Parts: sequence; structure tokens; C-alpha cells
Amino acid sequence: MISQRVVGVDLVEEREDLGAMVFRLGRRLLVMEQPILDRHGVSMWAYAVLTALRESPMRTQTALAAGIGADKTRLIPVLDELQKRGLIEREPDPSDRRVRLLDLTADGRRLHETIQSEIRAGEADLLSDFPPTDRDGFLRALIALTRR
Repeated sequence: MISQRVVGVDLVEEREDLGAMVFRLGRRLLVMEQPILDRHGVSMWAYAVLTALRESPMRTQTALAAGIGADKTRLIPVLDELQKRGLIEREPDPSDRRVRLLDLTADGRRLHETIQSEIRAGEADLLSDFPPTDRDGFLRALIALTRR
């Protein structure tokens, strides 16, 4: 049996599957993020839209849906609400009027930055018990695993 000691926890070969551990961590993060989103009147899907548009503006609705793993038809009400609040713009594509191009407005960008800042503060608190090198290694590993 392989065993290591890290932050008071024995890591053994018989550990839980990564999926189970990541699922629990994901649930914990959602519980931490939900009050932040609620305070700003933004759903998790709306935040996912704002984040995706910040990373890649002027996306089509179809590309956006695929990029965030949402059904295109279920995404329409989220986009409607964000547009109504002045957080995104939907413009007809000049080369294909049936296609809508999406982008953040200045208000949408500011709101995203505010929410992301609050979420990052919660993440920093969650990781605060770990030495900086462990935090950095954890974040590097997550980034590498999620970019595959």
C-alpha cells in the first residue's frame, strides 16, 4: 500500500475515486458561490454566460451553448434576462441575419468582475489552510486537467 502524509491526511492507494472527491468539492463551491450570485441577482447559468463572454466576446448563441454545456433552447431565457438588464448585447450577424452575436456590455463586464472577485475571495478562504506551494500546485493541476 502506497501512503503519504499531506496536511494531516493519509493519502493511500485505496482513496476515493477522483470523481467522488471532485463532485463533493464542486458541491461545496456551489454552496459557497450561490449566496454571492443571489446577492447580485444572477443565476449560475447567467454567471457562466458572463464568464464565457468575458473570455471570448462576440460568440454565437450556438457556440456559447456548446461552450458552457447548456441546451441552446434553455439558454434563451437566460440571455433574454441578461439583455433586459443591459449586461449583454445580441446583434444580428452581418453575414447571416439568422445568427445572433453576443458580447458583454460595460455593465456586464463590471458585474462579472465584482462577482468573480467575491468568488475568488471565498476560494482563497477555502484554500487558506494549505501552504502557498500546495495551493499553487493544486490550482496548476486543476487548470491542466480541465484544459485536456
